[in-house]
Amino acid sequence: MTSTTVTRLRIETDGAPEFYDITENVRWALADSRVRDGLLCVYCAHTTAAIVINEHEPLLIDDMKRFLRNIAPEDAYYAHNDFAVRTVNMTPDEVANGHSHCAHLLLPSSETIPVIDGELALGTWQSVFMVELDHPRTREVIISVYGS
Repeated sequence: MTSTTVTRLRIETDGAPEFYDITENVRWALADSRVRDGLLCVYCAHTTAAIVINEHEPLLIDDMKRFLRNIAPEDAYYAHNDFAVRTVNMTPDEVANGHSHCAHLLLPSSETIPVIDGELALGTWQSVFMVELDHPRTREVIISVYGS
């Protein structure tokens, strides 16, 4: 019989760019689902945070942070940050975060991982990360497991 389970994970972030290894949380969600074979989707419903699979190696993580800062520098001009001109999707607590949105263009909102014999089919060095691209805040990650 096929089933679907959904787990919501809340992450308190403390800056950007920052990589939060959520691999163990994803494994726990899979174990709770009792799915043996199927698919697991990790999704972040934010436009300035992402989900990626990569290697958890400290120097590589520093390299990836530097890459994101270089590709979308915070101090560059972004029309999105020009609050004297911008009129769409404004909130009372609006922040200048055009760089975060632009960096997100390079990163996915979700990753799908095969589940085989009750295990994530991740490669030897692969970990699942939630990537904060903006300022500190609470993020929600949704983990959906589908299978039998």
